[in-house]
Amino acid sequence: MKATPALLENELKKFGPIRSNNIQVNKVCVGFVEFEVASAVQKAIEGEPETLVIKDAVKILLQGLGEDINREGLLKTPLRVAKALREGTRGYKQNVKDIVQGALFPEAGLESGVGHAGGAGGLVIVRDLDFFSYCESCLLPFQVKCHVCYVPSGQQVLGLSKVSRVANVFAKRLQDPQRLADEVCSALQHGIMPTGVAVILQCLHIHFPSFESTCLDSNHLGWVKLLVTSGSGVFKNEKADIWGDFLSLLKLRDINVESTHSRNSADQCWCPSRSFSKTGPANVGMNAAVASILRSLGEDTSRKELVGTPTHFLKWLMNFKNSNLEMKLNGIVHGTIDPFKISGDASDNEEHVHSELNLSFCSQCEHHILPFHGVVHIGYFCAEGVNPIGKSHLQSIVHFYGFKLQVQERLTRQIAETVSLLSGGDVMVVVEANHTCMISRGIEKFGSNTATIAVLGRFSTDPAARALFLERIPNYSSSGG
Repeated sequence: MKATPALLENELKKFGPIRSNNIQVNKVCVGFVEFEVASAVQKAIEGEPETLVIKDAVKILLQGLGEDINREGLLKTPLRVAKALREGTRGYKQNVKDIVQGALFPEAGLESGVGHAGGAGGLVIVRDLDFFSYCESCLLPFQVKCHVCYVPSGQQVLGLSKVSRVANVFAKRLQDPQRLADEVCSALQHGIMPTGVAVILQCLHIHFPSFESTCLDSNHLGWVKLLVTSGSGVFKNEKADIWGDFLSLLKLRDINVESTHSRNSADQCWCPSRSFSKTGPANVGMNAAVASILRSLGEDTSRKELVGTPTHFLKWLMNFKNSNLEMKLNGIVHGTIDPFKISGDASDNEEHVHSELNLSFCSQCEHHILPFHGVVHIGYFCAEGVNPIGKSHLQSIVHFYGFKLQVQERLTRQIAETVSLLSGGDVMVVVEANHTCMISRGIEKFGSNTATIAVLGRFSTDPAARALFLERIPNYSSSGG
């Protein structure tokens, strides 16, 4: 018999009301009900027309990348992508009024008429709210750190958790940072009716690298950073004294917002896709697939902000097209060269561990079609008198394997195996990465970082060599990660 919410509720009633001697039993039953209900909801979502359309579109995109959609690692990718996109844009179906209503609480202000406090003029600030939103220009997720301040009026305040929920409603839509700030500000202003609302957003968007640009400039990777503000009521004028109070309280948390991006600026472009010059031949089928995804999310593809979105997204995606071209490492053909140049007779020279650290990379998760990026550290034994492998050669190896649909574990192994062919077989590789899928899906784990290690040859049996190499690796956060 299929477990439906109604059936499970009826089964739960058999245990009677919760009493001291059966609380644990009821907790188990409630947990079972929640699990079954969640499973039923997920299955319903998987069968909805919008999900099916997105799945079909993702299959077209994978085929356009030259991938085999029946490959084991990609079999569930269309469904994963569909679920992530629908979850990440659920804000279209949420109503802010439903969140605010019932969450306004009476709170008296100062009765003396001197000063401001409580529900009549005291500042209320909620800092460091972490969100992600999908960029409407290129469909890639961008990170948002949100700070909200409002001045209560009418002897009432809003439950603090609702500030976060209101902001999240608008974040879970295709967005532009300035519009996101304006929508959060406007919603709180109309929902609470305060004296004024101020919103500050600190946004991070991944760069748009290409294989050619990153091989020439490893610093091309990283984040585009933008800070935007929005204000209403007493915060309408950004030069008003009350803004100074808000900013001062942010500084107490080491939040630097000295330089802001004015919403009145003529420069409305922040997405790197707008300035990414590399274009290839248009793929009508892939463009249509992206457009169908936008429509399935409830968007109007004729909206001016979305007209170029399919093209912008494909600019990013086609960087990771599966290619059968022979790998070349700065003119050195893989598997056919001896990279070492020996100075004199080095046959009896002592070997030491040579390290090449912080080689940047950018890749695309094959499970969710979302970017992950970070740095690679490579260690290998090198004899005295032998020139080490050139950094540009190692960087080329990293980029070659990075610019594919990947998983971090495979990326680490492939780099290690290739370097071992050039270094005599003894190599250790550490990959540290930030995964967009860690912030843009259910867990929304901001600030998380993953590390994977591959050891070959002597490194697999020599703990001292491994320890020596690992000690050389700098702190990832301090090295631009």
